[in-house]
Amino acid sequence: MRVILLTHTPEPDKVVAAAARLCYSPHSGAELMDNFRPEQVREFLSRLISLGHYSPFEHAVFTFAVDGVSRALSHQLVRHRIASYSQKSQRYVQEKAFDYITPPAIAQNEEQKRVFDNLMQEIARYYAAAVAAGIPAEDARYMLPNATATNLVITMNARSLHNFFRLRCCERAQAEIRQLARKMLKEAKQAAPALFAVAGPSCVTEGVCHEGDMSCGRVQASARGNRI
Repeated sequence: MRVILLTHTPEPDKVVAAAARLCYSPHSGAELMDNFRPEQVREFLSRLISLGHYSPFEHAVFTFAVDGVSRALSHQLVRHRIASYSQKSQRYVQEKAFDYITPPAIAQNEEQKRVFDNLMQEIARYYAAAVAAGIPAEDARYMLPNATATNLVITMNARSLHNFFRLRCCERAQAEIRQLARKMLKEAKQAAPALFAVAGPSCVTEGVCHEGDMSCGRVQASARGNRI
């Protein structure tokens, strides 16, 4: 899996803080970025986070390139609705020798990994034969597994990213999407350290767990909730 932050709103920390500043300032929009010292920016963002006032975070947008993840993972991403996604097409890109992602539980079981690898190879043979026989790729793709590797471009605003990190950095999230979330968080923190100073699973950011009986036990569950 490879994650690259392609682009983001210039000066994201400052833009969000300036948007919040507007709510409490007589200054016009043209003046919001003027004479706004770094320590003031950090103070504004810290205040917003402590109050749970995340709507100004929507003014900062981040675009990531993600390579080498499974279709199983990409199906989970659509549950995060305030985002934009572009994905490698199986209609226009043939998958005759597709790469695939092996989940940890299978990778650690020698016998099951052998079965899994053989199955992937068999599917690849059937797929290639179908395409060679004139079946359009858009129809042949129906036999491809969720394990098939794919590439994505993901765009989210900072508020949606905070929600994504809270849910998907959690130990209860599936291993692959948890790895993705942690890599994205690392990139986001480098670009906007104040915006994401307090970002991650609720057990880390709030000291509470919302997984109920499903809690991993890092902290005592304080509420019951469902994985989005």
